[in-house]
Amino acid sequence: MKTITCDVCKKKMDVPVVNRNYFHLAHRDLCESCKDSLESFIKPVVRTKEPFDYAWYDKLVQDSIEKAIQKGKF
Repeated sequence: MKTITCDVCKKKMDVPVVNRNYFHLAHRDLCESCKDSLESFIKPVVRTKEPFDYAWYDKLVQDSIEKAIQKGKF
């Protein structure tokens, strides 16, 4: 049996199912609640960016996850 730990909140997921109860983003594993928090944090920033750039978005996601890991939450 595989156990995965969320890199942000350190919650253990005993029965991990990718893209259902854990998500692999920017080389990090996030639980569903942390992914939802990330999306709600990033959404207003993305809406103000024009023109949209995928390289910028990837860096924004990666930087946001790294900051959340340091804080232990979003």
